Amino acid sequence: MLKGFLSAIGAYKLYEKWLWHQVKNGVKPGHIAIILDGNRRWASEKALNPWFGHEKGAEKVDQLLDWCLKLGVKSITLYAFSTENFRRSKNEVEEIMRIAQEQFRKILTDERIHKNKIHVKAIGRLSLLPKDLQQLILDVEKATQGYDDHFLNLALAYGGRAEIVDAAKKIADRVHEGKLNPEEIDEQVFEKYLYTSHMSKQDPDLIIRTSGEERLSGFLLWQSAYSELCFLDVYWPGFRFIDLLRAVRTFQKRRRRFGQ
Repeated sequence: MLKGFLSAIGAYKLYEKWLWHQVKNGVKPGHIAIILDGNRRWASEKALNPWFGHEKGAEKVDQLLDWCLKLGVKSITLYAFSTENFRRSKNEVEEIMRIAQEQFRKILTDERIHKNKIHVKAIGRLSLLPKDLQQLILDVEKATQGYDDHFLNLALAYGGRAEIVDAAKKIADRVHEGKLNPEEIDEQVFEKYLYTSHMSKQDPDLIIRTSGEERLSGFLLWQSAYSELCFLDVYWPGFRFIDLLRAVRTFQKRRRRFGQ
């Protein structure tokens, strides 16, 4: 009720303008990663079907892209579906896969993607996804592979430990083939085998998690070593531009030492 009242009197818009004025001239995070958490709980609080929460969450991603472009953020990585999420009910997993297919179809014809030269890529163990979704992902990646002004990564069937294991396997294969000397393996070489190796800047400056939970849940375990973390007490479908601005303001107030 309070939120509805504040919205009716325009308080949120005023607050949004005030926040924008605070952050617009400050240093922006070049790479923002977000754990999209709370779809089901958002729907439950509103006595709605859980699938509706996933639908609204997907719509919010569409808005987020506009907000990040406005802020001048170069790269976005979104944690949408983990390897552990396959343990959910068959009906829920199928619904999430259907929504993912819809979103990738939209991306293929989204003018913003081509106008802003956004390189779109899915990261994770994609072989676990339905075949038709895998094909859509390939189509999107092929259509945007030449772009490098911006990057949009969608983590699907993703696990941070799985990513490190997969990178280690690839390196082991290279060593076995005689194409890589074990003595040459260092952090820079290892990063070339991560899911995010296509990016000019793999490490997120800022990681946001919605829903009030305060953990990474295996998200970008290697890349997050020096990321600033921001946990917001808002479910993903209810995420607003205000919340993004608050997170960026928090980032701007922190002093990044990188271990020094």
